[in-house]
Amino acid sequence: MRCSSRAIVRNGHIRSRQSFKCCLCGYRFLRKRDLSFIRQRLWRDYIWHRQTLAQLAREHHRSIPWIQKQLDQATIAVVPHAPQPVIALADTTFFRRGYGVLVIRCPRIKKNLHFHDVRSETPEEYRRAREELESRGYVIEGAVIDGRRGVQAVFADVPVQLCQFHQIAIVRRYLTSRPKLDAGKELRAITLTLPISTESVFSALLGIWFEKWRYLLKERTYSSDYRHWQYTHRRLRSAHRSLMTNLPYLFTYRQHPHLKMPNTTNSLDGYFSKLKQLLNTHRGLTIERRYRLIQEILANPSQQKFN
Repeated sequence: MRCSSRAIVRNGHIRSRQSFKCCLCGYRFLRKRDLSFIRQRLWRDYIWHRQTLAQLAREHHRSIPWIQKQLDQATIAVVPHAPQPVIALADTTFFRRGYGVLVIRCPRIKKNLHFHDVRSETPEEYRRAREELESRGYVIEGAVIDGRRGVQAVFADVPVQLCQFHQIAIVRRYLTSRPKLDAGKELRAITLTLPISTESVFSALLGIWFEKWRYLLKERTYSSDYRHWQYTHRRLRSAHRSLMTNLPYLFTYRQHPHLKMPNTTNSLDGYFSKLKQLLNTHRGLTIERRYRLIQEILANPSQQKFN
């Protein structure tokens, strides 16, 4: 027989917990403890305060398995959606080979609007992210990307800004930070003016540089049998070709000032740095538990304003 709430009265304490008794059948019981508050507190301390399982177990006088059980049952923050026109700042970060997270962030409202785990950074993943974002009602007015080949086509119908910081890093990868050739030194110096230059000035500087070093770029090195050859300064040619190929996307933010587009993905890069810093406290997690932490960090609206 189910006890009526009117027949239940308080009946002392058992192990410091309130006990209840049914006056009709004499059944005595303890009220089920609500652990939602303690779970969220443990979850917050575990992620944002970087407390380990051992530290939480000592603080709450519990075993490590009990702490882990409560963390597994904690509620993950949900991204609040308010559909509106946004600038899609898109990039991917990897935690190990074959596992990363693609994130789309709007720098104007300083919120991560979408994220999902990926095995590789491909245009299809960016297309999937855009489609899911637009299905929620967001209107993408422009995009800022890192220069991954093929991603421009995903946002072909909106203004696309290629991150100038990534472009400088590409040139540095080809020329190194200390080029030996004078041509390399001059090209690196021109590249470093990207953040303060305009498209016309930067294009003119590249044209002057190319005319000066035209014949150096055409130099060839032949094999001993003179049957095969290759360009002598291939890395210098690659650095110049990269700048010329990406030039139409390097100054989009100046062509559309009303959109207030950033010229770099620094907003997201800083968030990735913080994300990995928080995750490094808890090494050895399974993929499922690691992704729960990633979801909380990327989706928590109260913590997204640190950058």
